[in-house]
Amino acid sequence: MCEMTTYYYVAASARFLLEEEPFDEVLQERYRRYEAEAREIDFWVIKQPAFLEAPELAATKAKCPQPAAAVVSTDKTFVTWLKLRLEYVAIGEFEAPTATIPDPLASLAATT
Repeated sequence: MCEMTTYYYVAASARFLLEEEPFDEVLQERYRRYEAEAREIDFWVIKQPAFLEAPELAATKAKCPQPAAAVVSTDKTFVTWLKLRLEYVAIGEFEAPTATIPDPLASLAATT
């Protein structure tokens, strides 16, 4: 069996997170920082994250306007920083892989 990893997330309406916030700037700044530090990327942006379908995250999904988007990271400090920067978001954590979250980075968005 795969080793469990704790993932931290910020979830919000996709429109809010990806269109209304200057989110591209935040991500570009973070990428530059990681590049300068020769650090491996440990965060991902997911449209319609599948992990929100897990029964244990039903309360988070209910609070998050659909369609949702999320930033998932293994870095709790980064997610805490995002929460401070982005006002109207839900934060939390989960472990994966599990029976209810087999792929922590899976998306329900249709790919075209």
